Amino acid sequence: MANGEFDHDSCEATSSTEGANHDIIKQNHLLASVILRIALSELCSRYNERKRARESLLTLGDQTGLRMFVVISGVRRTKKSFIEKLGRDWGMKQVKITLDKAYKVAKVDDRLFGSFIEHLGRAVYGGIYQPGHPTADKYGYRQDVVQLVRELQVPLIRYPGGNFVSNFFWEDSVGPVDKRPARLDLAWRSLEPNTFGLEEFYHWTKQVNAQIMMAVNLGTRGVADACNLLEYCNHPGGSKYSDLRRSHGVENPYNIKLWCLGNEMDGSWQLGSKTMDEYGRISQEAGKAMKLIDPSIELVSCGSSYREMPTFPQWEATTLEHNYDYVDYLSLHTYYGNAAMDSNDYLAKSDDMDDFIRTVVSVCDYVKAKKRSKKQINLSFDEWNVWFHASKEDADTTENHPWQKAPHLLEDHYTFEDALMVGLMMITLLKHADRVKIACLAQLVNVIAPIMTEENGIAWRQTIFYPFYHASCYGRGTVLQLAIDSPKHETSGHGGITDVEAVAVWNEEAEEVTVFAVNRNLEEDLPLTMDLRSFEGYELIGKTELVSDDLQTVNSAAGEKVQPRQADDAKAEGGQLETVLRKASWNVIRLGRK
Repeated sequence: MANGEFDHDSCEATSSTEGANHDIIKQNHLLASVILRIALSELCSRYNERKRARESLLTLGDQTGLRMFVVISGVRRTKKSFIEKLGRDWGMKQVKITLDKAYKVAKVDDRLFGSFIEHLGRAVYGGIYQPGHPTADKYGYRQDVVQLVRELQVPLIRYPGGNFVSNFFWEDSVGPVDKRPARLDLAWRSLEPNTFGLEEFYHWTKQVNAQIMMAVNLGTRGVADACNLLEYCNHPGGSKYSDLRRSHGVENPYNIKLWCLGNEMDGSWQLGSKTMDEYGRISQEAGKAMKLIDPSIELVSCGSSYREMPTFPQWEATTLEHNYDYVDYLSLHTYYGNAAMDSNDYLAKSDDMDDFIRTVVSVCDYVKAKKRSKKQINLSFDEWNVWFHASKEDADTTENHPWQKAPHLLEDHYTFEDALMVGLMMITLLKHADRVKIACLAQLVNVIAPIMTEENGIAWRQTIFYPFYHASCYGRGTVLQLAIDSPKHETSGHGGITDVEAVAVWNEEAEEVTVFAVNRNLEEDLPLTMDLRSFEGYELIGKTELVSDDLQTVNSAAGEKVQPRQADDAKAEGGQLETVLRKASWNVIRLGRK
Protein backbone atom coordinates (compact mmCIF):
# COMPACT_ATOMS: atom_id res chain seq x y z
CA MET A 1 0.00 0.00 0.00
CA ALA A 2 1.48 3.34 -1.08
CA ASN A 3 2.00 6.16 1.40
CA GLY A 4 -1.07 8.31 1.93
CA GLU A 5 -3.53 5.74 0.51
CA PHE A 6 -6.52 4.32 2.44
CA ASP A 7 -6.97 0.57 2.11
CA HIS A 8 -10.71 -0.27 2.08
CA ASP A 9 -10.02 -3.95 2.87
CA SER A 10 -7.96 -3.44 6.00
CA CYS A 11 -9.58 -0.17 7.15
CA GLU A 12 -6.14 1.16 8.01
CA ALA A 13 -4.93 4.61 7.08
CA THR A 14 -1.24 5.40 6.80
CA SER A 15 0.49 8.58 5.85
CA SER A 16 3.91 10.07 5.72
CA THR A 17 4.72 13.10 7.83
CA GLU A 18 7.87 13.68 5.81
CA GLY A 19 7.32 15.61 2.57
CA ALA A 20 3.50 15.40 2.64
CA ASN A 21 2.01 18.40 0.88
CA HIS A 22 -1.24 20.21 1.51
CA ASP A 23 -3.04 18.53 -1.44
CA ILE A 24 -2.32 15.02 -0.16
CA ILE A 25 -3.62 15.91 3.31
CA LYS A 26 -6.75 17.44 1.82
CA GLN A 27 -7.29 14.34 -0.36
CA ASN A 28 -6.83 12.04 2.62
CA HIS A 29 -9.30 14.06 4.65
CA LEU A 30 -11.94 13.83 1.94
CA LEU A 31 -11.42 10.10 1.37
CA ALA A 32 -11.43 9.27 5.08
CA SER A 33 -14.61 11.27 5.61
CA VAL A 34 -16.39 9.20 2.95
CA ILE A 35 -15.26 5.94 4.53
CA LEU A 36 -16.32 7.06 7.99
CA ARG A 37 -19.76 8.04 6.72
CA ILE A 38 -20.09 4.51 5.32
CA ALA A 39 -18.97 3.10 8.69
CA LEU A 40 -21.54 5.15 10.61
CA SER A 41 -24.30 4.08 8.24
CA GLU A 42 -23.28 0.43 8.64
CA LEU A 43 -23.21 0.78 12.42
CA CYS A 44 -26.72 2.25 12.56
CA SER A 45 -28.17 -0.51 10.40
CA ARG A 46 -26.35 -3.41 12.13
CA TYR A 47 -26.79 -2.39 15.74
CA ASN A 48 -30.43 -1.25 15.54
CA GLU A 49 -29.74 1.43 18.12
CA ARG A 50 -29.80 -1.07 20.97
CA LYS A 51 -30.38 0.11 24.56
CA ARG A 52 -27.47 0.82 26.91
CA ALA A 53 -25.56 2.81 24.34
CA ARG A 54 -21.89 3.04 24.98
CA GLU A 55 -19.49 5.47 23.39
CA SER A 56 -16.20 4.49 21.85
CA LEU A 57 -13.86 7.20 20.67
CA LEU A 58 -11.81 6.16 17.65
CA THR A 59 -8.89 8.18 16.40
CA LEU A 60 -7.57 7.93 12.87
CA GLY A 61 -4.69 9.54 11.05
CA ASP A 62 -2.54 10.83 13.92
CA GLN A 63 0.60 10.62 11.82
CA THR A 64 -0.56 13.23 9.30
CA GLY A 65 -1.78 15.60 11.96
CA LEU A 66 -5.30 14.72 10.79
CA ARG A 67 -7.57 13.93 13.78
CA MET A 68 -11.01 12.44 13.11
CA PHE A 69 -13.36 11.19 15.82
CA VAL A 70 -16.33 8.90 15.51
CA VAL A 71 -18.87 8.38 18.28
CA ILE A 72 -20.39 4.92 17.92
CA SER A 73 -23.68 4.44 19.77
CA GLY A 74 -25.74 1.39 20.64
CA VAL A 75 -22.95 -1.17 20.49
CA ARG A 76 -24.62 -4.40 21.62
CA ARG A 77 -24.36 -6.95 18.79
CA THR A 78 -21.72 -7.71 16.21
CA LYS A 79 -21.47 -9.85 13.08
CA LYS A 80 -18.54 -11.23 11.13
CA SER A 81 -18.66 -8.18 8.96
CA PHE A 82 -17.15 -4.86 8.20
CA ILE A 83 -18.06 -3.65 11.70
CA GLU A 84 -16.32 -6.52 13.50
CA LYS A 85 -13.19 -5.87 11.44
CA LEU A 86 -13.45 -2.17 12.07
CA GLY A 87 -13.62 -2.76 15.84
CA ARG A 88 -10.65 -5.13 15.77
CA ASP A 89 -8.43 -2.94 13.64
CA TRP A 90 -9.20 0.24 15.57
CA GLY A 91 -8.62 -1.26 19.00
CA MET A 92 -12.12 -1.88 20.37
CA LYS A 93 -11.99 -4.55 23.11
CA GLN A 94 -13.80 -7.79 22.40
CA VAL A 95 -13.78 -11.41 23.58
CA LYS A 96 -13.73 -14.52 21.42
CA ILE A 97 -14.45 -18.03 22.66
CA THR A 98 -14.23 -21.24 20.66
CA LEU A 99 -16.32 -24.13 21.94
CA ASP A 100 -15.56 -27.62 20.63
CA LYS A 101 -17.08 -30.86 21.90
CA ALA A 102 -13.93 -32.79 20.95
CA TYR A 103 -11.84 -31.07 23.63
CA LYS A 104 -13.01 -32.63 26.89
CA VAL A 105 -11.38 -31.99 30.28
CA ALA A 106 -13.35 -34.46 32.44
CA LYS A 107 -16.78 -35.40 33.65
CA VAL A 108 -17.85 -33.32 36.62
CA ASP A 109 -18.21 -35.28 39.85
CA ASP A 110 -21.53 -34.20 41.39
CA ARG A 111 -19.75 -33.84 44.73
CA LEU A 112 -18.06 -30.73 43.36
CA PHE A 113 -21.20 -28.88 44.46
CA GLY A 114 -20.98 -29.92 48.11
CA SER A 115 -21.21 -27.70 51.17
CA PHE A 116 -20.44 -27.71 54.89
CA ILE A 117 -22.24 -27.56 58.24
CA GLU A 118 -20.10 -27.05 61.34
CA HIS A 119 -21.15 -26.73 64.95
CA LEU A 120 -20.23 -23.07 64.85
CA GLY A 121 -22.27 -19.94 65.48
CA ARG A 122 -25.84 -20.26 64.22
CA ALA A 123 -25.18 -22.85 61.53
CA VAL A 124 -26.99 -25.58 63.47
CA TYR A 125 -28.93 -23.95 66.29
CA GLY A 126 -31.07 -21.21 64.76
CA GLY A 127 -29.99 -22.29 61.30
CA ILE A 128 -30.98 -25.74 60.14
CA TYR A 129 -32.48 -26.65 63.53
CA GLN A 130 -34.87 -24.45 65.49
CA PRO A 131 -37.73 -26.18 67.32
CA GLY A 132 -40.65 -23.82 67.75
CA HIS A 133 -39.98 -21.82 64.60
CA PRO A 134 -43.16 -21.33 62.52
CA THR A 135 -41.69 -23.43 59.69
CA ALA A 136 -40.11 -26.15 61.86
CA ASP A 137 -41.34 -29.71 61.45
CA LYS A 138 -41.83 -32.18 64.32
CA TYR A 139 -38.07 -32.80 64.41
CA GLY A 140 -37.22 -29.12 64.71
CA TYR A 141 -35.84 -28.78 61.17
CA ARG A 142 -36.65 -25.39 59.64
CA GLN A 143 -38.48 -26.12 56.41
CA ASP A 144 -37.75 -22.70 54.91
CA VAL A 145 -34.06 -23.60 55.15
CA VAL A 146 -34.67 -27.11 53.82
CA GLN A 147 -36.38 -25.60 50.77
CA LEU A 148 -33.44 -23.28 49.99
CA VAL A 149 -30.90 -26.08 50.46
CA ARG A 150 -32.91 -28.27 48.09
CA GLU A 151 -32.92 -25.38 45.64
CA LEU A 152 -29.12 -25.43 45.64
CA GLN A 153 -29.15 -29.20 44.94
CA VAL A 154 -26.25 -29.83 47.32
CA PRO A 155 -25.28 -33.53 47.00
CA LEU A 156 -22.73 -33.70 49.85
CA ILE A 157 -22.35 -31.93 53.21
CA ARG A 158 -19.23 -32.04 55.37
CA TYR A 159 -19.81 -32.46 59.13
CA PRO A 160 -19.24 -31.65 62.04
CA GLY A 161 -16.15 -29.52 61.33
CA GLY A 162 -13.92 -27.73 60.74
CA ASN A 163 -12.00 -26.69 63.80
CA PHE A 164 -14.83 -28.01 65.95
CA VAL A 165 -13.95 -31.62 65.10
CA SER A 166 -10.54 -31.50 66.78
CA ASN A 167 -12.24 -31.59 70.19
CA PHE A 168 -15.37 -33.48 69.13
CA PHE A 169 -16.52 -36.34 71.36
CA TRP A 170 -18.86 -38.18 69.07
CA GLU A 171 -20.36 -40.30 71.86
CA ASP A 172 -21.93 -37.14 73.29
CA SER A 173 -23.84 -36.52 70.05
CA VAL A 174 -25.74 -39.82 69.91
CA GLY A 175 -28.35 -41.61 71.99
CA PRO A 176 -31.19 -40.13 74.06
CA VAL A 177 -31.06 -36.33 73.87
CA ASP A 178 -31.88 -35.83 77.54
CA LYS A 179 -28.80 -37.84 78.51
CA ARG A 180 -26.33 -35.99 76.30
CA PRO A 181 -23.93 -33.72 78.18
CA ALA A 182 -23.19 -30.14 77.23
CA ARG A 183 -19.54 -29.47 76.40
CA LEU A 184 -17.26 -26.50 75.97
CA ASP A 185 -16.34 -26.04 72.31
CA LEU A 186 -12.74 -24.90 72.56
CA ALA A 187 -12.39 -24.09 68.86
CA TRP A 188 -14.94 -21.25 68.93
CA ARG A 189 -15.21 -20.74 72.72
CA SER A 190 -18.89 -21.58 72.66
CA LEU A 191 -21.21 -23.92 74.55
CA GLU A 192 -22.25 -27.06 72.67
CA PRO A 193 -25.49 -28.50 74.15
CA ASN A 194 -25.43 -31.62 71.91
CA THR A 195 -29.22 -31.49 71.46
CA PHE A 196 -28.47 -31.80 67.75
CA GLY A 197 -26.01 -34.54 66.93
CA LEU A 198 -25.06 -37.21 64.44
CA GLU A 199 -28.48 -38.89 64.34
CA GLU A 200 -30.31 -35.59 63.84
CA PHE A 201 -27.88 -34.53 61.14
CA TYR A 202 -28.28 -37.85 59.31
CA HIS A 203 -32.06 -37.47 59.19
CA TRP A 204 -31.77 -33.82 58.12
CA THR A 205 -29.52 -34.76 55.18
CA LYS A 206 -32.22 -37.16 54.03
CA GLN A 207 -34.66 -34.25 53.86
CA VAL A 208 -32.27 -32.21 51.66
CA ASN A 209 -31.18 -35.19 49.52
CA ALA A 210 -27.51 -35.04 50.51
CA GLN A 211 -24.82 -37.49 51.56
CA ILE A 212 -22.57 -36.99 54.60
CA MET A 213 -18.84 -36.28 54.46
CA MET A 214 -17.85 -37.16 58.03
CA ALA A 215 -14.74 -35.90 59.80
CA VAL A 216 -12.92 -37.70 62.62
CA ASN A 217 -11.02 -36.14 65.51
CA LEU A 218 -7.28 -36.66 65.05
CA GLY A 219 -6.46 -33.65 67.23
CA THR A 220 -7.35 -34.42 70.85
CA ARG A 221 -8.23 -38.05 70.04
CA GLY A 222 -6.87 -40.66 67.66
CA VAL A 223 -7.03 -43.95 65.77
CA ALA A 224 -9.20 -45.93 68.22
CA ASP A 225 -11.91 -43.27 68.42
CA ALA A 226 -11.98 -42.88 64.63
CA CYS A 227 -12.51 -46.64 64.32
CA ASN A 228 -15.22 -46.65 66.98
CA LEU A 229 -17.15 -43.91 65.20
CA LEU A 230 -16.87 -45.72 61.86
CA GLU A 231 -18.07 -48.95 63.47
CA TYR A 232 -21.03 -47.10 65.00
CA CYS A 233 -21.98 -45.57 61.63
CA ASN A 234 -21.31 -48.35 59.13
CA HIS A 235 -21.17 -51.79 60.71
CA PRO A 236 -24.51 -53.63 60.46
CA GLY A 237 -24.54 -55.17 63.95
CA GLY A 238 -23.14 -57.75 66.34
CA SER A 239 -20.31 -55.56 67.70
CA LYS A 240 -20.04 -53.11 70.58
CA TYR A 241 -20.54 -49.86 68.70
CA SER A 242 -22.88 -51.12 65.99
CA ASP A 243 -25.11 -52.56 68.70
CA LEU A 244 -24.88 -49.26 70.58
CA ARG A 245 -26.34 -47.59 67.50
CA ARG A 246 -29.12 -50.17 67.33
CA SER A 247 -29.88 -49.61 71.02
CA HIS A 248 -30.42 -45.95 70.11
CA GLY A 249 -33.19 -46.99 67.74
CA VAL A 250 -31.16 -46.88 64.53
CA GLU A 251 -31.32 -50.43 63.20
CA ASN A 252 -29.71 -49.86 59.80
CA PRO A 253 -26.21 -48.43 59.46
CA TYR A 254 -25.71 -44.89 58.17
CA ASN A 255 -23.27 -46.16 55.52
CA ILE A 256 -21.24 -42.97 55.35
CA LYS A 257 -18.72 -43.48 52.55
CA LEU A 258 -16.53 -40.37 52.66
CA TRP A 259 -14.36 -39.53 55.69
CA CYS A 260 -11.94 -36.69 56.52
CA LEU A 261 -8.89 -37.63 58.55
CA GLY A 262 -8.96 -34.59 60.81
CA ASN A 263 -9.00 -30.91 59.87
CA GLU A 264 -6.21 -28.40 59.17
CA MET A 265 -3.75 -30.31 61.31
CA ASP A 266 -0.88 -28.02 60.27
CA GLY A 267 -2.48 -24.95 61.90
CA SER A 268 -1.30 -23.64 65.26
CA TRP A 269 -4.93 -22.71 66.02
CA GLN A 270 -5.95 -26.37 65.75
CA LEU A 271 -6.31 -28.34 68.97
CA GLY A 272 -3.81 -31.19 68.80
CA SER A 273 -2.02 -29.76 65.77
CA LYS A 274 0.73 -31.91 64.31
CA THR A 275 4.03 -31.70 62.52
CA MET A 276 4.17 -33.11 59.00
CA ASP A 277 5.57 -36.45 60.13
CA GLU A 278 3.24 -36.69 63.13
CA TYR A 279 0.17 -36.18 60.99
CA GLY A 280 1.51 -38.42 58.24
CA ARG A 281 1.90 -41.27 60.71
CA ILE A 282 -1.42 -40.90 62.57
CA SER A 283 -3.39 -40.50 59.33
CA GLN A 284 -1.63 -43.54 57.89
CA GLU A 285 -2.55 -45.68 60.88
CA ALA A 286 -6.11 -44.33 61.07
CA GLY A 287 -6.60 -44.94 57.37
CA LYS A 288 -5.21 -48.45 57.60
CA ALA A 289 -7.49 -49.39 60.50
CA MET A 290 -10.62 -47.73 59.11
CA LYS A 291 -10.33 -49.53 55.79
CA LEU A 292 -10.07 -52.83 57.63
CA ILE A 293 -13.49 -52.09 59.14
CA ASP A 294 -15.04 -50.91 55.87
CA PRO A 295 -12.93 -51.25 52.69
CA SER A 296 -15.57 -49.39 50.66
CA ILE A 297 -14.97 -46.00 52.29
CA GLU A 298 -12.93 -43.17 50.78
CA LEU A 299 -10.52 -41.10 52.88
CA VAL A 300 -9.38 -37.48 52.65
CA SER A 301 -5.96 -36.49 53.95
CA CYS A 302 -5.43 -33.00 55.39
CA GLY A 303 -3.52 -30.70 53.11
CA SER A 304 -2.18 -27.29 54.06
CA SER A 305 -4.70 -24.95 55.69
CA TYR A 306 -4.05 -22.42 52.94
CA ARG A 307 -1.45 -21.68 50.29
CA GLU A 308 0.50 -19.15 52.37
CA MET A 309 1.28 -21.61 55.16
CA PRO A 310 5.07 -21.68 55.66
CA THR A 311 5.16 -25.47 55.29
CA PHE A 312 3.26 -25.49 51.96
CA PRO A 313 3.81 -27.54 49.79
CA GLN A 314 6.28 -29.64 51.78
CA TRP A 315 3.41 -30.60 54.11
CA GLU A 316 1.59 -32.27 51.21
CA ALA A 317 4.70 -34.13 50.04
CA THR A 318 5.70 -35.40 53.48
CA THR A 319 2.25 -36.45 54.70
CA LEU A 320 1.47 -38.24 51.43
CA GLU A 321 4.72 -40.19 51.64
CA HIS A 322 3.30 -41.68 54.83
CA ASN A 323 -0.38 -42.23 53.99
CA TYR A 324 -0.46 -42.49 50.18
CA ASP A 325 -1.52 -46.12 50.11
CA TYR A 326 -4.57 -45.53 52.35
CA VAL A 327 -6.03 -42.16 51.31
CA ASP A 328 -7.94 -41.25 48.17
CA TYR A 329 -8.03 -37.45 48.24
CA LEU A 330 -5.95 -34.55 49.50
CA SER A 331 -7.78 -31.54 50.92
CA LEU A 332 -7.35 -27.87 50.04
CA HIS A 333 -8.83 -24.87 51.86
CA THR A 334 -8.90 -21.23 50.83
CA TYR A 335 -10.83 -18.06 51.59
CA TYR A 336 -10.53 -14.67 49.93
CA GLY A 337 -11.55 -11.18 50.97
CA ASN A 338 -11.31 -7.54 50.04
CA ALA A 339 -10.21 -5.91 53.28
CA ALA A 340 -8.03 -3.52 51.25
CA MET A 341 -11.13 -2.37 49.29
CA ASP A 342 -9.28 -2.90 46.02
CA SER A 343 -12.00 -4.52 43.94
CA ASN A 344 -9.89 -4.73 40.82
CA ASP A 345 -7.21 -6.82 42.54
CA TYR A 346 -9.74 -8.72 44.65
CA LEU A 347 -11.29 -10.32 41.58
CA ALA A 348 -7.82 -11.41 40.44
CA LYS A 349 -7.50 -13.74 43.43
CA SER A 350 -9.23 -16.59 41.63
CA ASP A 351 -5.96 -16.83 39.68
CA ASP A 352 -4.29 -17.68 43.01
CA MET A 353 -6.78 -20.50 43.49
CA ASP A 354 -5.88 -21.84 40.05
CA ASP A 355 -2.18 -21.78 40.94
CA PHE A 356 -2.90 -23.44 44.29
CA ILE A 357 -4.66 -26.35 42.58
CA ARG A 358 -1.92 -26.77 39.98
CA THR A 359 0.77 -26.85 42.66
CA VAL A 360 -1.03 -29.45 44.77
CA VAL A 361 -1.64 -31.64 41.71
CA SER A 362 2.08 -31.47 40.97
CA VAL A 363 2.94 -32.57 44.51
CA CYS A 364 0.49 -35.49 44.36
CA ASP A 365 1.99 -36.65 41.10
CA TYR A 366 5.53 -36.23 42.44
CA VAL A 367 4.77 -38.57 45.35
CA LYS A 368 3.06 -40.98 42.95
CA ALA A 369 6.22 -41.07 40.83
CA LYS A 370 8.48 -41.40 43.87
CA LYS A 371 6.47 -44.39 45.10
CA ARG A 372 6.25 -45.94 41.61
CA SER A 373 2.53 -46.12 42.24
CA LYS A 374 -0.26 -46.55 39.71
CA LYS A 375 -2.76 -44.96 42.09
CA GLN A 376 -3.79 -41.34 41.50
CA ILE A 377 -4.62 -39.02 44.38
CA ASN A 378 -7.35 -36.54 43.50
CA LEU A 379 -8.31 -33.34 45.30
CA SER A 380 -11.03 -32.41 47.77
CA PHE A 381 -11.39 -28.62 47.95
CA ASP A 382 -13.55 -28.99 51.03
CA GLU A 383 -13.44 -25.40 52.27
CA TRP A 384 -13.72 -22.45 49.90
CA ASN A 385 -15.52 -19.13 50.01
CA VAL A 386 -15.22 -15.41 50.75
CA TRP A 387 -14.55 -14.68 54.43
CA PHE A 388 -13.53 -11.35 55.97
CA HIS A 389 -16.51 -9.08 56.65
CA ALA A 390 -17.29 -9.99 60.26
CA SER A 391 -13.75 -10.63 61.55
CA LYS A 392 -13.72 -7.80 64.14
CA GLU A 393 -17.10 -8.75 65.57
CA ASP A 394 -16.03 -12.41 65.75
CA ALA A 395 -12.88 -11.56 67.69
CA ASP A 396 -14.89 -9.53 70.20
CA THR A 397 -17.39 -12.35 70.73
CA THR A 398 -14.85 -15.14 71.24
CA GLU A 399 -12.52 -13.04 73.42
CA ASN A 400 -14.96 -10.99 75.49
CA HIS A 401 -18.24 -12.93 75.44
CA PRO A 402 -17.32 -16.65 75.45
CA TRP A 403 -19.34 -19.78 76.22
CA GLN A 404 -22.61 -18.74 74.63
CA LYS A 405 -24.88 -21.20 72.89
CA ALA A 406 -25.02 -20.44 69.15
CA PRO A 407 -23.52 -16.94 69.22
CA HIS A 408 -23.50 -14.78 66.10
CA LEU A 409 -20.18 -15.76 64.55
CA LEU A 410 -18.81 -15.49 61.00
CA GLU A 411 -22.04 -13.90 59.77
CA ASP A 412 -20.57 -12.17 56.75
CA HIS A 413 -23.12 -10.21 54.73
CA TYR A 414 -21.96 -10.62 51.19
CA THR A 415 -21.74 -7.90 48.56
CA PHE A 416 -22.33 -8.06 44.83
CA GLU A 417 -18.59 -8.26 44.19
CA ASP A 418 -18.40 -11.24 46.55
CA ALA A 419 -20.90 -12.98 44.27
CA LEU A 420 -18.55 -12.34 41.34
CA MET A 421 -15.69 -13.79 43.39
CA VAL A 422 -17.67 -16.93 44.22
CA GLY A 423 -18.54 -17.25 40.53
CA LEU A 424 -14.87 -16.99 39.60
CA MET A 425 -13.91 -19.61 42.18
CA MET A 426 -16.64 -21.93 40.89
CA ILE A 427 -15.31 -21.51 37.35
CA THR A 428 -11.82 -22.39 38.59
CA LEU A 429 -13.04 -25.57 40.29
CA LEU A 430 -14.87 -26.67 37.14
CA LYS A 431 -11.79 -26.03 35.00
CA HIS A 432 -9.94 -28.57 37.15
CA ALA A 433 -12.68 -31.21 37.14
CA ASP A 434 -10.10 -33.78 36.03
CA ARG A 435 -8.48 -33.67 39.49
CA VAL A 436 -10.84 -31.75 41.80
CA LYS A 437 -13.55 -34.31 42.47
CA ILE A 438 -15.00 -32.93 45.71
CA ALA A 439 -15.58 -29.36 46.84
CA CYS A 440 -17.51 -27.85 49.74
CA LEU A 441 -18.70 -24.25 49.79
CA ALA A 442 -18.05 -23.25 53.39
CA GLN A 443 -20.48 -22.97 54.84
CA LEU A 444 -24.19 -23.47 54.12
CA VAL A 445 -26.38 -21.59 56.63
CA ASN A 446 -25.68 -18.38 58.61
CA VAL A 447 -21.91 -18.97 58.95
CA ILE A 448 -20.12 -17.49 55.89
CA ALA A 449 -23.08 -18.86 54.01
CA PRO A 450 -25.33 -18.39 50.98
CA ILE A 451 -28.41 -18.84 53.20
CA MET A 452 -29.24 -16.63 56.19
CA THR A 453 -32.05 -16.92 58.73
CA GLU A 454 -33.90 -14.54 61.02
CA GLU A 455 -34.54 -15.98 64.48
CA ASN A 456 -38.32 -15.68 64.31
CA GLY A 457 -38.55 -14.70 60.67
CA ILE A 458 -37.62 -15.78 57.19
CA ALA A 459 -34.68 -17.48 55.53
CA TRP A 460 -33.18 -15.52 52.65
CA ARG A 461 -30.58 -15.74 49.90
CA GLN A 462 -27.29 -13.89 50.04
CA THR A 463 -25.71 -12.54 46.85
CA ILE A 464 -23.37 -15.54 46.64
CA PHE A 465 -26.33 -17.91 46.53
CA TYR A 466 -26.90 -17.31 42.85
CA PRO A 467 -23.61 -18.23 41.12
CA PHE A 468 -23.41 -21.38 43.23
CA TYR A 469 -27.04 -22.19 42.38
CA HIS A 470 -26.45 -21.72 38.65
CA ALA A 471 -23.31 -23.88 38.69
CA SER A 472 -25.01 -26.63 40.67
CA CYS A 473 -28.06 -26.65 38.39
CA TYR A 474 -26.34 -26.35 35.02
CA GLY A 475 -22.75 -27.45 35.70
CA ARG A 476 -23.35 -31.22 35.66
CA GLY A 477 -21.80 -32.94 32.67
CA THR A 478 -18.43 -32.82 30.93
CA VAL A 479 -16.16 -29.80 31.15
CA LEU A 480 -14.86 -28.61 27.79
CA GLN A 481 -11.52 -26.94 27.17
CA LEU A 482 -12.29 -23.47 25.82
CA ALA A 483 -10.07 -21.37 23.59
CA ILE A 484 -10.52 -17.87 25.00
CA ASP A 485 -9.13 -14.71 23.45
CA SER A 486 -9.69 -12.04 26.09
CA PRO A 487 -8.30 -8.55 26.59
CA LYS A 488 -6.40 -7.85 29.80
CA HIS A 489 -6.26 -5.14 32.42
CA GLU A 490 -3.73 -4.26 35.11
CA THR A 491 -4.11 -4.88 38.84
CA SER A 492 -2.18 -3.66 41.87
CA GLY A 493 -1.09 -7.09 43.08
CA HIS A 494 -1.49 -9.57 40.23
CA GLY A 495 -0.16 -7.72 37.21
CA GLY A 496 -2.11 -8.06 33.98
CA ILE A 497 -5.13 -10.38 34.20
CA THR A 498 -7.74 -11.44 31.66
CA ASP A 499 -10.94 -9.43 31.57
CA VAL A 500 -13.02 -12.57 31.15
CA GLU A 501 -12.84 -15.97 32.83
CA ALA A 502 -15.12 -18.70 31.49
CA VAL A 503 -15.81 -22.43 31.46
CA ALA A 504 -18.27 -24.64 29.55
CA VAL A 505 -20.05 -27.81 30.65
CA TRP A 506 -21.69 -30.14 28.14
CA ASN A 507 -24.54 -32.33 29.35
CA GLU A 508 -24.54 -34.92 26.57
CA GLU A 509 -27.58 -36.78 27.89
CA ALA A 510 -29.75 -33.64 27.99
CA GLU A 511 -28.06 -32.28 24.84
CA GLU A 512 -27.35 -28.97 26.50
CA VAL A 513 -24.18 -26.94 26.92
CA THR A 514 -23.76 -24.12 29.42
CA VAL A 515 -21.08 -21.42 29.44
CA PHE A 516 -20.34 -19.67 32.74
CA ALA A 517 -18.47 -16.39 32.33
CA VAL A 518 -17.40 -13.50 34.55
CA ASN A 519 -16.40 -10.15 33.11
CA ARG A 520 -14.08 -8.91 35.85
CA ASN A 521 -13.35 -5.68 34.02
CA LEU A 522 -15.01 -3.11 36.27
CA GLU A 523 -15.10 -0.36 33.65
CA GLU A 524 -16.09 -1.83 30.30
CA ASP A 525 -18.81 -3.94 28.71
CA LEU A 526 -17.26 -6.44 26.32
CA PRO A 527 -18.71 -7.76 23.06
CA LEU A 528 -18.49 -11.56 22.98
CA THR A 529 -18.34 -13.74 19.87
CA MET A 530 -18.53 -17.49 20.44
CA ASP A 531 -17.76 -20.11 17.79
CA LEU A 532 -20.38 -22.85 18.08
CA ARG A 533 -19.77 -24.73 14.84
CA SER A 534 -18.96 -27.92 16.75
CA PHE A 535 -22.50 -27.82 18.18
CA GLU A 536 -24.45 -27.85 14.95
CA GLY A 537 -28.18 -27.92 15.56
CA TYR A 538 -27.92 -26.25 18.98
CA GLU A 539 -29.84 -23.05 19.60
CA LEU A 540 -29.91 -20.46 22.36
CA ILE A 541 -32.00 -21.45 25.39
CA GLY A 542 -31.29 -18.24 27.25
CA LYS A 543 -28.81 -15.94 28.89
CA THR A 544 -28.94 -15.11 32.60
CA GLU A 545 -26.83 -12.37 34.13
CA LEU A 546 -26.08 -11.00 37.57
CA VAL A 547 -25.30 -7.28 37.41
CA SER A 548 -25.31 -4.27 39.72
CA ASP A 549 -24.32 -0.62 39.49
CA ASP A 550 -22.90 -0.87 43.02
CA LEU A 551 -20.24 -3.47 43.83
CA GLN A 552 -21.01 -3.15 47.55
CA THR A 553 -24.76 -3.85 47.29
CA VAL A 554 -25.97 -6.54 49.71
CA ASN A 555 -29.11 -8.60 50.12
CA SER A 556 -31.00 -8.73 53.41
CA ALA A 557 -34.16 -10.05 55.02
CA ALA A 558 -35.85 -6.86 53.84
CA GLY A 559 -35.22 -7.71 50.19
CA GLU A 560 -32.83 -9.13 47.62
CA LYS A 561 -31.33 -6.25 45.66
CA VAL A 562 -29.05 -8.65 43.81
CA GLN A 563 -30.96 -11.21 41.79
CA PRO A 564 -30.34 -12.84 38.40
CA ARG A 565 -32.22 -11.54 35.40
CA GLN A 566 -32.83 -12.79 31.90
CA ALA A 567 -30.96 -10.86 29.21
CA ASP A 568 -32.27 -10.41 25.67
CA ASP A 569 -29.05 -9.34 23.98
CA ALA A 570 -27.79 -12.78 22.90
CA LYS A 571 -28.27 -14.28 19.45
CA ALA A 572 -27.06 -17.60 18.04
CA GLU A 573 -27.14 -18.30 14.32
CA GLY A 574 -24.87 -19.66 11.63
CA GLY A 575 -22.61 -21.44 14.14
CA GLN A 576 -21.91 -18.26 16.06
CA LEU A 577 -23.24 -16.69 19.24
CA GLU A 578 -23.00 -12.97 19.87
CA THR A 579 -23.77 -11.05 23.02
CA VAL A 580 -22.27 -8.51 25.41
CA LEU A 581 -20.75 -9.32 28.79
CA ARG A 582 -21.57 -6.33 30.92
CA LYS A 583 -18.86 -4.86 33.13
CA ALA A 584 -18.53 -6.65 36.47
CA SER A 585 -21.03 -9.38 35.64
CA TRP A 586 -21.77 -13.08 36.14
CA ASN A 587 -23.21 -14.69 33.01
CA VAL A 588 -24.86 -18.04 32.30
CA ILE A 589 -25.38 -18.81 28.60
CA ARG A 590 -27.35 -21.98 27.84
CA LEU A 591 -27.64 -23.76 24.51
CA GLY A 592 -29.56 -26.88 23.53
CA ARG A 593 -30.38 -29.01 20.55
CA LYS A 594 -33.47 -27.96 18.60
